[in-house]
Amino acid sequence: MLKHNKYVVFVIALYLFLLVPYSNWAQENSAQKVNLISYLEELEREFNIKFSYVDQDLGQLQFSVPDTDSLPQILEELRKQTLLDITKLNDRYFAISKSKFVDICANVVDNFENSTIMNATVEVLGSNISQITDLEGQFKIKEVPRNANIAIKHLGFKTKYLSAEELAANNPCKTILLSPNYQQLEEVVVYQFLTTGITKEPDASIELNTDKFGILPGLIEPDVLQTIQALPGIKSVDETVSDINVRGGTNDQNLVLWDGIKMYHSGHFFGLISAFNPYLIENVNIIKNGTSVQYGDGVSSVINIRTRNDIGDSFVGGAGFNLLSGDVFGQLPLSEKVSVQFSGRRSTTDIINTPTYNRYFDKVFQDSEVKENNNSSNPENTVRDENFYFYDFTGKLLYDINENQKARLSFINTNNHLKYTEKTEEGTAKSLLEQTNLSFGGSLESKWTPRWSTHLNLYYTRYNLDSQNIPSQSQQLFQSNQVLEKAIKLNSNYNLGQNLNWLNGYQLNEVGITNFTQVTQPAYRSNIKGVIMTHSLFSELDYRSKNEKFNARGGLRLNYIKNLKTFKTFDEVILEPRLNINYALTDGLKTELLGEFKSQTTNQIIDLEQNFLGIEKRRWTLSDNEILPITKSKQISLGINYDKNTLYVGVEGFYKKVDGISTATQGFQNQDQFNGEIGKYDVSGIEFLINKKTATYSTWLSYAYNTNNYTFENITPNQFPNNLDIRHTLTFAGTYTYKSFRMGLGANYHTGRPYTKPQEGNNSIILNVFPNQINYEDPNSSRLPAYLRADASFIYNFKISEGIKSSVGASVLNLLNKKNILNIYYRINEQNEIETIERVSLGITPNFSFRMSF
Repeated sequence: MLKHNKYVVFVIALYLFLLVPYSNWAQENSAQKVNLISYLEELEREFNIKFSYVDQDLGQLQFSVPDTDSLPQILEELRKQTLLDITKLNDRYFAISKSKFVDICANVVDNFENSTIMNATVEVLGSNISQITDLEGQFKIKEVPRNANIAIKHLGFKTKYLSAEELAANNPCKTILLSPNYQQLEEVVVYQFLTTGITKEPDASIELNTDKFGILPGLIEPDVLQTIQALPGIKSVDETVSDINVRGGTNDQNLVLWDGIKMYHSGHFFGLISAFNPYLIENVNIIKNGTSVQYGDGVSSVINIRTRNDIGDSFVGGAGFNLLSGDVFGQLPLSEKVSVQFSGRRSTTDIINTPTYNRYFDKVFQDSEVKENNNSSNPENTVRDENFYFYDFTGKLLYDINENQKARLSFINTNNHLKYTEKTEEGTAKSLLEQTNLSFGGSLESKWTPRWSTHLNLYYTRYNLDSQNIPSQSQQLFQSNQVLEKAIKLNSNYNLGQNLNWLNGYQLNEVGITNFTQVTQPAYRSNIKGVIMTHSLFSELDYRSKNEKFNARGGLRLNYIKNLKTFKTFDEVILEPRLNINYALTDGLKTELLGEFKSQTTNQIIDLEQNFLGIEKRRWTLSDNEILPITKSKQISLGINYDKNTLYVGVEGFYKKVDGISTATQGFQNQDQFNGEIGKYDVSGIEFLINKKTATYSTWLSYAYNTNNYTFENITPNQFPNNLDIRHTLTFAGTYTYKSFRMGLGANYHTGRPYTKPQEGNNSIILNVFPNQINYEDPNSSRLPAYLRADASFIYNFKISEGIKSSVGASVLNLLNKKNILNIYYRINEQNEIETIERVSLGITPNFSFRMSF
């Protein structure tokens, strides 16, 4: 507590040190502004000199008196502040006149939301000089005729006309407010729904802005991967963030990017919370279909996470804790061109057992040997010790080389650690699990001309999963899964016209994956490594009509895939067309047609149910075009959306086909678990959302219907329900805001997922094979009971001081404490009997948080 208080005092002192002196300086200097002609007369008397000028040129000018007695420094300050030419004729006489040319600059801002406007056209009338504003809405043009007029234009805004003198470069540059063109407001551009900070973009993707994020039921912090599960078509059948299912796809079919880096690990506490600190994330873009050709992989979705990318002029940061972990983050400007970001989070799970930790622990380890041993008889001479913790930290260096080039360096490190030890008279048994992800990335954004810009991105990522199971006497098991990926990507954007953009690019990925297994009694050792190199070329046109009613994007991605390290190398060329069309039919009514072909070469296989303590059984592997082919998908969807005043209604139907899947990647827990059969799945469905929203409340109802079926030619029957075939999903929720208080309450319902039962009667176990096997019914011929969970959350914001904002939050997951069965599988015990293993949902789970930001 003492350290915490010292930290708060330090932050307040830093705030006062940085801001108060600046405020005083500004007030003092603004108070010393004087009429320029009067000041020149004082200089003539003080230094015995004479100035020659035209009174009309200087009559209205004001001058902030510098704190110096040096005449050369005073004259230099005169040049900077007034942009006048000062010519020394001799030791006594100076000529002052207006220059023929001036440098102009400005920040272009929307006067409604006070947000910057990028790609606005800045034109010097009567000349061929023009420029577009950058990502921050800024522009600078040198040597513009002083008497020129400037036009600033952007679709949806009224054209602004200014003189060059009004925009003459100064420090800081002026801010120009553009007014929306209300004659064009009938077009449907962006939908905001569910809660603040979630919007639907013109290309049908979903954008999450964490700074503006409001509240959702069960969430007191903007956990990125938890938040997106509030969207129709996105859910997790096992209540985790590391197993997100988008339109019936498995989690490994989602492409997760963090600052352009592909992430192979996304969860803490074995998937129950996100591994990404949300407080330095600027926005998250979620794409279910109609993906841009610049993205490869991810046959089900793209989750693109971007951290803050602007250099601020003051320190911002924050800290907080909840009943699982504590974290701190900040962004510190080192100069006008350089800034650094940092964040760190560590669990308290190895220090204190909170109610939240106990509920999470019960869910994670409910069918593992850790839980089994804890539930067994406890002899007095048995000593058990469990040590579990997680942490993550990130860093980013932002460097604006000049106004046209920006360099960024990012890194992220995440870790999950579990060590379980049991000491008895017979010896010591140990189980160890270590899961880490370390990634580095860099980017360079360059604007070469007002129309042409490039973005260079490169990264290195390494993922490790190491497991050891060392019983006191029986078989020992060591397993390791390592992923190494290096990539470089170059995007080139060229504005063919005000309404047409042309994207071209090249991407090179090299992925190496190693799977190591060592078993004792009997001795067995396996070390399989594969390397795949992918060259990709892509090109795409993006058109937006002048009235913004019609938006169209289409392109092609060409992948050349070469396997380098398997016994039989292979190469393959895959062409992937993509299409995204949106049209506003009327005021508030918009339709969209989306389609895409995609492929991926990395998948997660699920090995023996008892591997990795029974809690983390997924291991990354590469396609080899024999045992595991390249996974390919085709998808098309058609939707219509209505957004008018405070009502949003959206309906979307889709069909998706995914080829090249294996029973090893789908999580089978029946007779086909180890066959490695190759097949496909087809999923079709409809998603519906109705949302009523006002300034104080938002309430919504979403419904999704899916039919998701496997086809495996070598399995009988060859068609049966997908392991993720959830036919009906229903969500009803609402949020309410009153001044500084926010609350959310909601319920989620879905029908049960399929599973496979053993045969009934005496033939339930096959005895003529070793080891004995369970004789199952047809695959996925039974279904789990329906799932229902209600969640609630509350947040109250307040100020500790003028510069420090704070909030407290409380949430309850599974408010009704309903026992939901997430999965059922079977195994044969030592008595040669079939055991039924049920994995159940979280029980009633409270959480509490306190945060402050400055």
